Amino acid sequence: MSQSASGAAGAEPRVRPGSSARALSEAYDTALLDLDGVVYAGGHAIVHAVESLADAREAGMRLAYVTNNALRTPDAVAEHLVELGIPTGADDVITSAQAVARLVSDQLPEGARVLVVGGEGLRVALRERGLVPVDSADDEPVAVVQGYGGPDMAWKRFAEACYAIAGGGVPWFASNTDLTIPSARGIAPGNGAAVEVVRIATGAEPQVAGKPLPPMHRETILRTGAKTPLVVGDRLDTDIEGAFNGEVDSLLVLTGVTDAAQLLAAPPQHRPTYVDRDLRGVLTGQPEVTVEGDGFRCGGWTASAGDERLELEGDGEAMDGLRALCAAAWTVAGDGVCELDAEKVLGRLQL
Repeated sequence: MSQSASGAAGAEPRVRPGSSARALSEAYDTALLDLDGVVYAGGHAIVHAVESLADAREAGMRLAYVTNNALRTPDAVAEHLVELGIPTGADDVITSAQAVARLVSDQLPEGARVLVVGGEGLRVALRERGLVPVDSADDEPVAVVQGYGGPDMAWKRFAEACYAIAGGGVPWFASNTDLTIPSARGIAPGNGAAVEVVRIATGAEPQVAGKPLPPMHRETILRTGAKTPLVVGDRLDTDIEGAFNGEVDSLLVLTGVTDAAQLLAAPPQHRPTYVDRDLRGVLTGQPEVTVEGDGFRCGGWTASAGDERLELEGDGEAMDGLRALCAAAWTVAGDGVCELDAEKVLGRLQL
């Protein structure tokens, strides 16, 4: 399988992408798939996503959809995926709302009142754990839970949270702290931006459940029963770091927010086990990156680190060139960040 298939985090920083002689859909029992930027963008499926997921399912791989977005319920997410042509049940969807609800229920008794700053997905998840959602600090909540509530979230909701946290001294939980969220019109403020409003006003710090933190990984494993999971995502700071923290392998796809330059500059906790262009990578093996002289070879490409920039020679499949460049960049960086100029070599790959 990969060079560190037994644990993506490992004791030493990853210095090159892993390899797999088998298709990833055969090497791992469950794909833990991010949604935005991996399966769909806005209301539309990403190219090759629907057919790739169907083939992976046919190969025996379980598909679970893991999202930091706490707004929609699992039923609503599943319905959207079905509309896109991806057979999905609510049990196949894991949200940060579910993860934070479990985090809260581990610390509060059943029937406890929880002030909700968020949407229906958060309310449903809290009720599932035996907690009672309320809307006002006057309802005597014993905790505040904050999740993304959509673009029309009223400012008074943040005020209620502040009254309960600063005035009532109750604990504060957040589903996730993603600063941004993709929308049909571009990048919009995410729950992390809203969390900052409450943090600044109260001086408090929330307990956070979502990716890349352990509560989300725990929730995912508990709900899927995965033995050999593969995290599939497009974000280094949530999906890949979450896999790192959970000590499981990961596949980065380049259909979302992360580009090739960001991948080369990734610190150890953001370096994926595998990298591929899109979800078709789940259906194939992953080529080995080998040491060749002072550089690294993958397919027809050889990459090395020069005095001031990365160097690339050869030709062939662009992704092989990127994998070789990852090895050169990550080796130079060690446990830090590669700052060498990669603009010229990446231009050759036309990714």
